[in-house]
Formats: sequence, C-alpha cells, structure tokens
Amino acid sequence: MQGQLRKEPLSVVVTTECAHCAQPLHIEIDCEMKYRVVEEGADPLVFMPFVNFSKLTDPSIIDAF
Repeated sequence: MQGQLRKEPLSVVVTTECAHCAQPLHIEIDCEMKYRVVEEGADPLVFMPFVNFSKLTDPSIIDAF
C-alpha cells in the first residue's frame, strides 16, 4: 500500500521458519501483495487476515480471532 501511495515500487522479505520442521523460509512480497517463496519446493500457507486495524481494541491480532 505504501508503494502505491508514493508511486514507488516497494517490497519486503519475510525471514521465518517452518513451524513443522524448522527449515528457514524467505517470502518476498511486493507492493501489489504478490509473493514468492525463495526456497525451492516450499509451499507454506500464506494469507492476509481480514482485521480492521483502526478499530482493533484487542491487545493482539490473535485475540481478534
């Protein structure tokens, strides 16, 4: 969203690990919310939660679900 507002291409790399086997995962996300998993053969579940952050009163996004 920030990239669209500024009319600049922005991206982010999320560095994490598999909760099942602890293998490292790198997920590249661009400003159009398209993503690519760097590790060959990895197929993680990637989703975007539908939470209205401006109205969130819970102490954590987890509590909103």
